[in-house]
Amino acid sequence: MRQWFLRCKDLLDKYRPDLLYFDDTGLPLGQTGLDIAAYYYNASRQWHGGSLEAVLNSKGLTPEQVPAMVEDIERGVSDAIRPLPWQTDTCIGEWHYSRRLFEQHGYKSAATVITRLCDIVSKNGNLLLSIPLRGDGTIDADEREVLEQLAAWMSVNGEAIFGTRPWRTFGEGPTRVAAGMFAEDKAGSFTGDDIRFTAKGDVLFAIALGRPASSHLLLKSLASNMPGSVERVEMLGMNAPLRFSRDARGLRLELPQNLPGRHAIAFKILGRGLGDAA
Repeated sequence: MRQWFLRCKDLLDKYRPDLLYFDDTGLPLGQTGLDIAAYYYNASRQWHGGSLEAVLNSKGLTPEQVPAMVEDIERGVSDAIRPLPWQTDTCIGEWHYSRRLFEQHGYKSAATVITRLCDIVSKNGNLLLSIPLRGDGTIDADEREVLEQLAAWMSVNGEAIFGTRPWRTFGEGPTRVAAGMFAEDKAGSFTGDDIRFTAKGDVLFAIALGRPASSHLLLKSLASNMPGSVERVEMLGMNAPLRFSRDARGLRLELPQNLPGRHAIAFKILGRGLGDAA
């Protein structure tokens, strides 16, 4: 246990990581695990002028551990907004590099990664995504394509992800996800009627997880009997505002004929009393 503690301490001292992940249940090795957690948190304050910037992950946390760490749901998700931040860790393929998977073009698609990211963030979660490396430390062409599509989507829609917080509800739509570890594949594919919400200050973002099937999109969570006023709606990636109407059924957005990008579509909704986070 002392050897394990010293190896962890050496890693922390050399690399000053922002995130430390234990692939374990709770903290390993009893008091030794508590000691390295304390060392990491205290060291982070020293590295950042008194500010605690460290994130410590583990799985299967007890109620007492949840406020002190960030719980990880391996290859799984939450089915609701959690009051404290949580994390999903998953991989576009297998945890270790598989030539067979590459040759069969069997990786998760960029669309799958993007829609799961939106679902996770809407519920106060974070996505830790693994890209397996070949023996020489490089990635293959299919992995590069996934990352390039993810980067292209982020360059347009990242405003709806980074620095956001959950809204009053995480979303709406027909597709349900199964909560818990190793449950990420126990749900159907998201559609254009599946919407996820995020908020940043006074701004509300609505993300359609698929391509809308018609020339309009109805956001039922923004019906006229709900708090707040809507003054302007924009589609990220386009400069002109969208035409919209609002009644007891919801907020109806009129969509342009040509939608930007290839994957999920994000809308920026401006008004008063709309962007209040959960």
